[in-house]
Amino acid sequence: MHTVDYGIIVAYLLGVVALGAWTGRGRQDLSGYLLGNRSLPWWALLGSIVATETSTATFLSVPGLAYKPGGDLRFLQLAFGFVLGRCLVAVFLLPAYFRGQMFTAYEVLHQRFGGATQRVASLLFLVARNLGDGLRLFLAALVLNKMLGASLPWCVVVVSAVTIAYTLLGGMRSVVWNDCLQLVIYLAGGVLALGFMLHRLPGGWEQVIGFATEQGKWRLLDWRWDATDPHTLWAGIVGGAFLSLGTHGTDQMMVQRYLSARNRWDATRALLVSGLAVLAQFALFLFVGIALACYFTEFPPAEQLTRMDEALAVFIVRDMPVGVAGLTLAAVFAAAMSTLSSSLNSSAAALINDFGPWLRIDRLTSGQSVAWCRWLTVVFGTVQIGIAIAAARYSASVVDDALAIAGFVNGILLGLFAVAVLTRRVGQRSALIGLLFGTAAVSYVKFATPIAWPWFTVIGAVATFVAALLAAAQQKTPAQRGGRS
Repeated sequence: MHTVDYGIIVAYLLGVVALGAWTGRGRQDLSGYLLGNRSLPWWALLGSIVATETSTATFLSVPGLAYKPGGDLRFLQLAFGFVLGRCLVAVFLLPAYFRGQMFTAYEVLHQRFGGATQRVASLLFLVARNLGDGLRLFLAALVLNKMLGASLPWCVVVVSAVTIAYTLLGGMRSVVWNDCLQLVIYLAGGVLALGFMLHRLPGGWEQVIGFATEQGKWRLLDWRWDATDPHTLWAGIVGGAFLSLGTHGTDQMMVQRYLSARNRWDATRALLVSGLAVLAQFALFLFVGIALACYFTEFPPAEQLTRMDEALAVFIVRDMPVGVAGLTLAAVFAAAMSTLSSSLNSSAAALINDFGPWLRIDRLTSGQSVAWCRWLTVVFGTVQIGIAIAAARYSASVVDDALAIAGFVNGILLGLFAVAVLTRRVGQRSALIGLLFGTAAVSYVKFATPIAWPWFTVIGAVATFVAALLAAAQQKTPAQRGGRS
């Protein structure tokens, strides 16, 4: 790589830290640090939602799904379910978050059931969020490793340290405005990579179309009923809708954005439009993967790739022209940091608000609480560094593994929220029994069956909901069973 490319990357990394410091200038209370004083415009939250769910797994791993032998556009079916799921969140869950002045999604569970359910749900979120984002951090560090030839652990630390810095300095305002900047950068990076491949291929777009047709890569809809395949239409529509209900309806990382909006209508607009934006974005990166497969048949890499996630990274470092390579690599970091910063901020918010009374943090002054949030940002960043280093040995496909973790936990949380919103006679004990049963059910499906990950959310949500209802029915008195309340 050229010195110009390194300069662009360094300028980007310094720029996001500077933006974080600028947006976080002045004294902030807890509401300002965690929710931007509930005054952020809907279009900025839209950009933040899209950027947050678009990690390096999207930028690198989604192209890999279309690039690999037998790869095609079927992953796009999942985005159809995402759009449907967001509509359901707007109707059934979003109203609950605008009753009162909440800081986290799990305060809804506290109001409905009690503190124990709130803390268990928040703990599930913290475990799943930091595991999944540790995988995403690993993928971003993998690019830096390819670019510099430095050790992977060192690369993990560099990417994480910059993200921790601007998140710590600016809080939620820094996260949202940096997300918007990063959204523009990584979309530009994807378009530039696609454009350069088409420019360099002798036959241009016609060559890509012919190659994709010959290889069967235009396949979009898979009507088969096969619960072991994650890329069927039914897994995409049903599993994707449930997954989006979980990730965008019960995950603190997304709910924190709604709570930062000026009102419920602004939050609804940001949520619904984000579904269409993600659909278009998935299509772009799948097309990048198809073009990349065609490109590498014409200009094969020096060494055979062992991971499909590496294909785009190898192309950027090896073939992109001076300046464009630096901008495209900055896009990789932008995709990673947009998710990681949100993860760190929402994890700190969940711990300090959901566990505050239990840890006696709620007795602190506003300034002390903000200081705690900053310290927790560093703690969660360190945890994700450890997970990222471990991922190099164990993860085969980061996008599948990260989504599987999300599906595993968000189904259970979705079942809990469904009980809270749709029923009135289920108490805390029954809700926790449902949670345990849902955890057991989805654990069995994950580790003892070949069922594909998009169904994890469906199974976890249904098992949790049904078990909670049955437990509540068993706890009724004989008089209540006879119809008296």
